[in-house]
Amino acid sequence: MSDDLREHIAEILDVPPDTIGDEDNLLDHGFDSIRMMSLVEALRAKGHAADFTQLAEQPTLAHWRRLLTVAP
Repeated sequence: MSDDLREHIAEILDVPPDTIGDEDNLLDHGFDSIRMMSLVEALRAKGHAADFTQLAEQPTLAHWRRLLTVAP
């Protein structure tokens, strides 16, 4: 999931995946609430219990990976 998540975020932002660090604040990369909702819907479609509020609280790739690993 980790590389898939980075690649999906990079695709949404239209940037190379290697420009997104694990601890980067994704808001600084231009990841806004509209994009976050799109990501939440895509994650839910893949069976993840993604929650917009939890993702928004700490918008880093590392935090999101932890959330998605813990979530059923």
